[in-house]
Amino acid sequence: MGNGPSTYQVERRLAKKLSSITEAREVVGRALMACGYRGEHDQVILVVSELVTNALIHGAGAPVLRLTCGESRVRLEVGDARTEIPRPREPDADGGWGLHVIEQLATGWGVSPRDDGKVVWCELAAPPAPAAVPEQLAN
Repeated sequence: MGNGPSTYQVERRLAKKLSSITEAREVVGRALMACGYRGEHDQVILVVSELVTNALIHGAGAPVLRLTCGESRVRLEVGDARTEIPRPREPDADGGWGLHVIEQLATGWGVSPRDDGKVVWCELAAPPAPAAVPEQLAN
């Protein structure tokens, strides 16, 4: 996803408290509106909720949210100071659903190790825009 005229970017350091989940959801919701993302906003907001929740519960330090979006694609990144790489686990009554939700909704996800921790990222894509039908065919 390039830095074209319709690309929107946000970076926000979040507090290490559960209310940061709400803040991240609001930031992402505004960004999706601003960039005109054509996909399901609720899915992107659910995914950012899972990423931030995982960073707060399993990570270290204050998470950093980065978002790059355009009309057809969204990339979410949440970094924290813990170096341990997250792996999906068998979900149960106590949790473990987050990465499974991300796997279902995202077109791809992964972890990028950093010197100061890691970044968990994912990308989501809007369905293709309907093709324009020439007027003479529409009649």
